[in-house]
Amino acid sequence: MYNNILVPIAFDSDAKAEAAVAVARQLAGEGSTITLLHVMEHIPGYAISYMPPDYLAQSRAAVQNELDAMAARVGHASGIVVEGHSGRTILDYAEENGSDLIVIASHRPGMGDMLMGSTATQVVRHAKCAVHVLR
Repeated sequence: MYNNILVPIAFDSDAKAEAAVAVARQLAGEGSTITLLHVMEHIPGYAISYMPPDYLAQSRAAVQNELDAMAARVGHASGIVVEGHSGRTILDYAEENGSDLIVIASHRPGMGDMLMGSTATQVVRHAKCAVHVLR
């Protein structure tokens, strides 16, 4: 069993997010912590100028509320929103916070992923802890 589990959450598929949380709960040891992490990618300067001034703050608050609701259903979990590149930020967070397992959902890879790589692929290749990937 694992003691400090990191579950990166992307809101593009609620079913995958819930499945990742369910797996984390099954793999959690007694007294363990589960962190639900959402990485907000940086918006290019040319695009942000077309958005309402408070867009980023509102978006961040909405994501935090959703993570908090998910964490409340788990019980011994917390939700955190950070900014950065998704793959690198997940890896950095896991290392800095002593995660011993990352549970991450993945989509079926397409041609673009073969050339550039997906977030899950990057996490699997570079994580310094165990990684459980859901399809």
